[in-house]
Amino acid sequence: MVIKALIGTPIHWVLRGTRDLRESLGRLYAHAHLASQLAPKLPDSVVVLGKAQVFGSRQIQFGEGCFLFPSLYLETQGEARISVGDRVVISRGVHLAAMAGISIGKGSMIGEYSSLRDANHLRSEDKPIRDSGYAARPIVIGDEVWIGRGVTVLPGVTVGDGATVGANAVVTRDVPAGAVVAGVPAKPIQPR
Repeated sequence: MVIKALIGTPIHWVLRGTRDLRESLGRLYAHAHLASQLAPKLPDSVVVLGKAQVFGSRQIQFGEGCFLFPSLYLETQGEARISVGDRVVISRGVHLAAMAGISIGKGSMIGEYSSLRDANHLRSEDKPIRDSGYAARPIVIGDEVWIGRGVTVLPGVTVGDGATVGANAVVTRDVPAGAVVAGVPAKPIQPR
């Protein structure tokens, strides 16, 4: 117990005193790691708080001043692109998967563990589901949109400027600009 106190206390103070430096180095590493995985250049002003997983064609473009939390899953296939506007916040565990395209407007915020996927699997009587292909339609998120925690946005949906999507909603159809929607499937609950 005495040895633990003699060794542990100085180590605690050293770690505490270097916390800002360690966080800064972690952000630099996370930024460099993400930048190395993307085909387009990652702006220096993008803050990357932790590792992101990038798959597919790597056609993912971030605007200036974005804020990216850890554990993102980013995937583009074929000619699809993910385009993220300036000052967008993407929270921990968000999945963005594009086979047709995903566009996120400037100033929008996407809550933890949300999923935007622009494709669904098809079914065929003579093939397993894995080999039956998919149907893809682009997703468009407007400017200054707030997507709450755990939201699922399905293929072909457009969420208008200034709209709010409540936590855990499943967005199956377009959301008008300024609307507030929630539920499964997401429905208007009040004007903004």
